[in-house]
Parts: sequence; C-alpha cells; structure tokens
Amino acid sequence: MVGNSTNERASSLRWKILRQALLPRASHPNPDDETQKGIKRISRRNIHGFNLIPSRLLDKCETTDCNESTSRDARLCYTIPIHGSPKLLLIQRVDDHARLSDFEICNRYNIDNTGVVCSWPSEDVLAYYCLSHADRFRHKKVIELGSGYGLAAFVIAAVTEASEVVISDGNPQVVNYIQHNVEVNSGTFGDTTVKPMMLHWNQEETFDIANAFDIIVASDCTFFKDFHRDLARIVKLLLSKTGSPEAILLSPKRGDSLDMFLEIVKEYGLQFTVTENYDAEVWNRHERFMNGKDRDSWPSYEKDHCYPLLIRITP
Repeated sequence: MVGNSTNERASSLRWKILRQALLPRASHPNPDDETQKGIKRISRRNIHGFNLIPSRLLDKCETTDCNESTSRDARLCYTIPIHGSPKLLLIQRVDDHARLSDFEICNRYNIDNTGVVCSWPSEDVLAYYCLSHADRFRHKKVIELGSGYGLAAFVIAAVTEASEVVISDGNPQVVNYIQHNVEVNSGTFGDTTVKPMMLHWNQEETFDIANAFDIIVASDCTFFKDFHRDLARIVKLLLSKTGSPEAILLSPKRGDSLDMFLEIVKEYGLQFTVTENYDAEVWNRHERFMNGKDRDSWPSYEKDHCYPLLIRITP
C-alpha cells in the first residue's frame, strides 16, 4: 500500500505541473511549500543542471535590445570558463505558461516543444565537453541537431575556430530565437560562419547539406522513440564521406530509449561507442548529486533520467 500511495502522490504532482503550464497563473492558487518541494522533486526540468557553463539573468536594459523585450523572454549571459572568460548572450523564453499556438506548431510540424521550454542539462554538458575538446572542431564544418537554444553550438562557434557552425531545430519558434542570438553574438565568432537552420529529421529536401558536415553534435535527442529512425537517418545523411566524420551525442538512458535508438543506428550500418565516465568534472558533479551533497540544487536527480552518456557515432 505504501508503494501505491507514493505513485498516487507522484501522479497528483504531475497533474499540478500540467495545470500550471496550461492555465494562466492567476487562475490557479500558489502551491504551498510542501507541494512546491514535491513538484521540484518530480519535475524533469532543472534550470541550473550541472552548471558547467555558468550563466546569470540580466536585467531588462543591460542589453542594447531592451526595447524589443517581451514578457516571455529573458536574457542570459553565459560565461565560457576559459582564459579571458568570453561571454555569450542568449535570449530565451522563460515563462511557465504554454499557449495554444505552441501545440498548434507541434502538430503542424510533427515535433515536440521541449526545445523552447528551457536549455536542458544535457546541453550544458555537451557545451562543456565540446569546449574541453576544442581542437577537435578547428577548421571543421559542424551542425547541431535538435539544438533548442543551441548553447553547445554557440560555444563551438565562439572558441573552437570551426569553419562553419549550423544551429538547427525543427521548431520555427526556436529557429527565430537562434537567428536573433546569432545576430546578437556576431562579434564573438571571429572567422567562423554561423547560421540557423530549420531542419526536420525526416525531410527529403536535404540535397544541399547531404554529406556536408565533419561533426554532428546533439544532446538529449533520443528520448522520443517516434523520432529514433529519423534521427539515425539524418545522422547518416549529413556526415561527410571524407576525413574522419563523427556524431557526438550526449543523452541519458531514459529507460530503454537510448538502447532502442542504438539498435536502429546499427540497422543503418553506423558504428558507435558509449562512454559513461568521459570527463572528470562532469563525473564529479554527477557523483555529488547521487550521494546527496548537491541534492538541494537538483531534487529530482536520477542517473537514468539525468546523467548523459557520451555516444560517438561514425560511418
């Protein structure tokens, strides 16, 4: 009976999260402290995550485009942890209230809308991993798939001397944010060409970008099983046929979801490796979450759902 009670409690909390997302804030009461703690414990969303690329929320008029601000947007200044501490400014949507137009776009383009919700923790880890292996990207053509706000791609563009970085997503709302952020940060990229792209993994009109990229990066893109085959297909299609092309994915296991995706990767004739402990700092933070030392900053942390494994895919 204890187990059933726990499941009912979790289910009740998830319904409250959904209600908060769908209904205007004024139409539902503020949760009490215990309920709020429960929601934080059960929610998969975590703003701070591993906090490997530190960020701070800017006041409205700390930026030159403050007059264009909307109530849905926030400006986050990311400090890249290398010598000189270069900065990236990413405008992101931060409101907790979904709108009907969000679901209309999901249905129209057959996509999920998680990319517009926030920058997810695996993206932070991907950005840090790419920063730690900057030499791998020098003079390479790189594309990020399912980028959301594209923190990893922006870090690659800012510090690795890649020749080209394409930041792609299937959600037109997200691509609009990417376009704006490319313009805002244009002085940070040096000689690297940076551009947004609206890309659906199942679209056929990809002749101009087929076999065009030396490196593909992506984070937390294997959760939705319906998209597994399309993701494997687009990875194979985009990788260059010369040099040593590779796809670098960071994704938690999420039950059997990652394993199912990797089976499809094999069907497409691609090779892959999976590495659990790939960076000392990432592993240290993971262990601190697991042993409770940093549990307060991520109450819902679970290895299966939160810790991203490193998957490298090659032709």
